Amino acid sequence: MSAAPGSSPLRVAFAGTPEFAAAALEAILAAGFEVPLVLTQPDRPAGRGMKLSASAVKQVALAHGIAVDQPEKLRTDAQRAALAACAPDILVVAAYGLLLPRAVLELPRLGCINIHASLLPRWRGAAPIHRAIEAGDAETGITIMQMDEGLDTGAMLMKRALAIAPEDTTATLHDRLAALGAEMVVAALRALPQGGLQAEVQPEAGVTYAAKIGKAEAAIDWRRPALEIARAVRAFNPFPGAVGTLRDVPVKVWRAEPAAGTGAPGTVLSADDAGVVVACGEGALRLVELQKPGSRRMPVGEFLRGFPVSAGERFDAVAA
Repeated sequence: MSAAPGSSPLRVAFAGTPEFAAAALEAILAAGFEVPLVLTQPDRPAGRGMKLSASAVKQVALAHGIAVDQPEKLRTDAQRAALAACAPDILVVAAYGLLLPRAVLELPRLGCINIHASLLPRWRGAAPIHRAIEAGDAETGITIMQMDEGLDTGAMLMKRALAIAPEDTTATLHDRLAALGAEMVVAALRALPQGGLQAEVQPEAGVTYAAKIGKAEAAIDWRRPALEIARAVRAFNPFPGAVGTLRDVPVKVWRAEPAAGTGAPGTVLSADDAGVVVACGEGALRLVELQKPGSRRMPVGEFLRGFPVSAGERFDAVAA
């Protein structure tokens, strides 16, 4: 049960937006908690037609008949009215996209808890999964934390590590972390009313920030070491993708691995069904899954049959 014997079920308001958060909401509902209200970002244009689309969290809420509120901000009493009216015991937050003001943090009886996709205090901020892969971390994880007015600075309630596999992309790691976060938040909600969790203040040592991913980061700088570029390719899969420009054509690189070879950065050293090998600042990179505009992702051999590449060609340099 979600509450102690003889007590009322915990009323859990939920705030989140993407698939990562939707997995947690599904788990909370499956565990039998009462969810009187879901907060999520306003519908945004998406897809080729740029039609307004509901967030993943909104879709789950509507499927379960839960009331949904989509304020642009939570700064005013009017913007917080729906949350106040539902009188939640606790607010669970997961990748919501808005900083919560003090008035929201103090509204639920048991406060607000956040599902954060890193082992805090490492990778506070917007893109912890991407940055962990990009940095070459061996592990990451989920931290369930009490929320305060800082950016992922609250006391930690639960923490579990997850190994980052050598082939992990942000997409694959995201899915494993979402499942872990969903499992952990249910455990936290069951333990909180009985005082079963001890809050631990985050240490000052080891703080890093996971800045939001910008589209400009997609451009591959061939002057960097091949190992770093390979990590960036994995980190930026699926968004924003890693891009190298050849003959004025932006080519997305979806899979790549360090390879032997030297040459001027950006120079194609070889191109065959095994891969397009490109010289980097240190070593070389073998590109094995590619995509040109208007096409789909392809294994390199198939890509080369429609877009031949020759040794000696050179990818465009990125402006310093």
